[in-house]
Amino acid sequence: MNILNQNKTLYQGSLTRYVFVESPNITPQQLAIRAYEISHGVLVKETCFGLQITGSPSEVKTITNELRKMDPAHIFTKDRGFPPGDPRRCRANLGGARPGYYGHEFEMGLVRYVSKGLEGLYNGKKADKKMTEQIKHKEETLPAKKLVEIIKSEGA
Repeated sequence: MNILNQNKTLYQGSLTRYVFVESPNITPQQLAIRAYEISHGVLVKETCFGLQITGSPSEVKTITNELRKMDPAHIFTKDRGFPPGDPRRCRANLGGARPGYYGHEFEMGLVRYVSKGLEGLYNGKKADKKMTEQIKHKEETLPAKKLVEIIKSEGA
């Protein structure tokens, strides 16, 4: 029996969510302790960025909702895309860091901006016009002539 078949049985009907914490007041360890207190047998794993919680969808939702109450502007959750050990994503098969880790690392660099916006929203503040202009993403377009030049230079 291969790893994928074993995990389909082991994790069938379960949900795994990542809980990211980027808080000046709460550490991943404090979050983990609270999760263990309310988990009732759900799998809770502390990670460098927060937690990984696996269990029935309703249990996982209850736990993540409770954890977010600790610091709603600084605790974020998202679904895990593949079950643990899935050979399409498992670093045991691929080597190196798990491919999704780089996505987590990128997202963690952005959540402080989301947190700042949420804090303002919770406190009834309106967006600072100067600040929004500063962080507004300005998309540059590639002129058609330049695209043709690139294609020709590639020999296509």
